[in-house]
Amino acid sequence: MKTTYLFITAFLALASSCAFAFDPSPLQDFCVAINDTKNGVFVNGKFCKDPKLATADDFFFSVKEGNTSNSVGSKVTPIGVNEILGLNTLGISLARVDFARRGLNPPHTHPRATEILIVLEGTLYVGFVTSNPQNRLITKVLNKGDVFVFPIGLIHFQFNVGYGNAVAIAGLSSQNPGVITIANAVFGSNPKISLQVLSKAFQVDNNVVNNLQKQFWYDNN
Repeated sequence: MKTTYLFITAFLALASSCAFAFDPSPLQDFCVAINDTKNGVFVNGKFCKDPKLATADDFFFSVKEGNTSNSVGSKVTPIGVNEILGLNTLGISLARVDFARRGLNPPHTHPRATEILIVLEGTLYVGFVTSNPQNRLITKVLNKGDVFVFPIGLIHFQFNVGYGNAVAIAGLSSQNPGVITIANAVFGSNPKISLQVLSKAFQVDNNVVNNLQKQFWYDNN
C-alpha cells in the first residue's frame, strides 16, 4: 500500500510539472518557424518549415544600439522567435537594453519567462517585488560584469545610476516571454479602465487618475 501511494504521488508530481511547463521541449534538432501558412490553426508557438530548407540566416540576427532618446531614456531590443525564426521550440530568447544617463526600464513583468541580466557597461540599480502579501522589494546595484536574476512573473525594473550610458543583455527562459509594462497597462489601456476602479484601487482622487490617463505612456520595447 505504501509503495502504491508513493508511486501515485510521484506520478502526480510528474504530471503537474508537465502541465505547468511553459515552452515545449523540442523533438528534433530544430523547428525553424514560418509565418506564411495558408491553411492551418495557430495553437502555440509557430508552424515549422522543412528542416532540409533551413539556412544560416534562420539562426542569425544583428543587434544594433538602441535609440534612448525618449521619455524613459531606455530602449529594449528583443531577440525572440519573431527576430530569429530558428529559436522556435528552443525555449530561450535574449534582449539588449540600452540606457541613457538616468535612463529607466520601467517596472514590468514577463508572464512567461524568468530573466537573467548581465551588465556590459555602466552601473544599474535593479530590483523586483515579491508576490502578495509580503510585496518585499529586493534590490542590488550592478556594475560591469555583474549578473542578476528576476523570477518569472514578478514586477522588476532597471535604472541607470551611473555617470554615462549603460548597456545590458537579458536572457529569458522562453522564445516569446511577453512583457507587461505596469504604468502603460494600468493607465494607458485601450479602452481606459474606469476612473472609479482606479481611484479606489490606488486610493486617490479621480482627478489624479484622470491626469495619469492623459499622459503619453511610451513603450520602450
